[in-house]
Amino acid sequence: MISQQQFKKELELIIINAVREDVGTGDHTSLSCIPSDAHGKAKLLVKDSGIIAGVVFAKMIFSYVDPTLQVEIFIEDGERVSFGDVVFHVSGKSQSILKAERLVLNAMQRMSAIATKTRSFADLLKGTKTKVLDTRKTTPGIRAIEKWAVTIGGGENHRFALYDMIMIKDNHIDFAGGITQAIHKTKAYLAAKKLALKIIVEARNLKEIQEILDSGGVYRILIDNFNYQDTRKAVALIGDRCLTESSGGINEETIKKYAACGVDFISSGALTHSVYNMDLSLKAM
Repeated sequence: MISQQQFKKELELIIINAVREDVGTGDHTSLSCIPSDAHGKAKLLVKDSGIIAGVVFAKMIFSYVDPTLQVEIFIEDGERVSFGDVVFHVSGKSQSILKAERLVLNAMQRMSAIATKTRSFADLLKGTKTKVLDTRKTTPGIRAIEKWAVTIGGGENHRFALYDMIMIKDNHIDFAGGITQAIHKTKAYLAAKKLALKIIVEARNLKEIQEILDSGGVYRILIDNFNYQDTRKAVALIGDRCLTESSGGINEETIKKYAACGVDFISSGALTHSVYNMDLSLKAM
């Protein structure tokens, strides 16, 4: 996984680019009708229900836009909220609050939706050893906050990007000439580059799982699009030689059944690509 320093840099880049995109040469609406020395106060109002996420990120946005803005938090990231709840107050220059408003809302609405979806999956896995993972199926440019939201909701992050873990999937296997060849070439590459990256390999059937095990040196096997019966067989075959992960269209209806097969992880792209934003508003007080 990426370091905390790298992750912080990703967050900073998101804010810088989002403000550039939204503000450009200036918030001319506010500049034209709000005095530069006017001060005000606003509240973050919940108009929905679920898990709130992005509170800390909102503070980062406000601080970037105007370090003099003051934020008073009443509900922390990861807490359950319902209609009418007030998450925080922000006070300071009115122009600054308006400048940051849309970015704060866009980020928190998206992050809260992801955290809420993740929490529903995590709750279904209670009582099992299985943990829910996200994927790289994220919105381009804002991956860091979407993966952050997954952890707020009780899930865990898969690899952050292509550079922090090896994941040999079906296309890699086919282009490399087979599983054994792909794994052998990967190990040689890592040794030559002096990279200590974990290796995950996707398997499409039980025969491929055996071939992965025979090759050795794999951190986790991705048991992709298996039915329940074959997943149980795969877990038994793998034993404690490496970790196991199920994926492939797993949803709220099926996640607990896959967990019952004994896998260590279940990954779901739906955590980030199939959510409806939480309804939030920033209202002047």
